[in-house]
Amino acid sequence: MDVIMIPNDILRRLRYTFDFKDSTMLEIFKLSEHEIERATLLDFLKKEEEAGYIECSNKVLESFLDGFILYKRGKKEGQQKKSTLLLSNNSILKKLRIALEFKEDDMLSIFKLADMEVSKSELTALFRKEGHKKYQECGDQFLRNFLMGLTTRYRADSLEKRTDNLEKC
Repeated sequence: MDVIMIPNDILRRLRYTFDFKDSTMLEIFKLSEHEIERATLLDFLKKEEEAGYIECSNKVLESFLDGFILYKRGKKEGQQKKSTLLLSNNSILKKLRIALEFKEDDMLSIFKLADMEVSKSELTALFRKEGHKKYQECGDQFLRNFLMGLTTRYRADSLEKRTDNLEKC
């Protein structure tokens, strides 16, 4: 199924979670060979009710996620293969797992940070191929909870580092 959480919302959440500046967001897009203008980026990041809001397409979000993988892990030598996954909440979760180099326990701990208990079998069902008898579709709320857990983990780390730096001054 091709239904996903609102791409603009995912971009906003990832920007906030990792405290990305405009230049970093543009760099991530560029890594996937999808360059956008700063003004377009800012329009993607606006809320729906704000003037100038532009709806982010699945293709644009996919480009960002592919760039995010390269940003976090670096480019591999040789020909880069393009993603063959249809963009779904499951593939978004998978791309985030790849970019952050998360193992099963990392994923489970992120869900715990969002106060969501997920079993190992529930988690593995999300990463199975669509059509597999144990495949489970990732719902919007499930993905939102994962993004919330990421925010808790990475923003808390970021805030602790800032506080430590301030104390040293």
